[in-house]
Amino acid sequence: MFGFCTFNQLLFLFIDLSIKKCVPCSSKDLRPMTEEAANALIQQVPGWNLVKEGSTQKLHRSWKVKTFVKGMEFLRLVADVAEAEGHHPDLHLVGWNNVKIDIWTHAVGGVTENDFILAAKINGLNFHHLLRITPKN
Repeated sequence: MFGFCTFNQLLFLFIDLSIKKCVPCSSKDLRPMTEEAANALIQQVPGWNLVKEGSTQKLHRSWKVKTFVKGMEFLRLVADVAEAEGHHPDLHLVGWNNVKIDIWTHAVGGVTENDFILAAKINGLNFHHLLRITPKN
């Protein structure tokens, strides 16, 4: 996995993503991450999965919440973080208690470091009291 990585690429893999800030998606240098790079970073966001829809890679995670209202509260917490980062995921409340989130950088049609940063920040939220089952990770 680390065969041909530069020092900066290795450093990129070990910096705590939750303390980083998303960069504006209007940046001309922003490109979708390779599948190899995304597979390396997914380890830093426990509970999230890399999924492919067509040719687009996305981060995906789902939770079961206690009630419909708790689901809305959960989404509000995520929305506040997303707004602060200027990076907005696809949020879904399916049925009355299934929260699903897909994160990908729409502007480049794939995943970027921004997506992993946002996933790490979502993982850091205090939402366990809203869940039906407390996650083990």
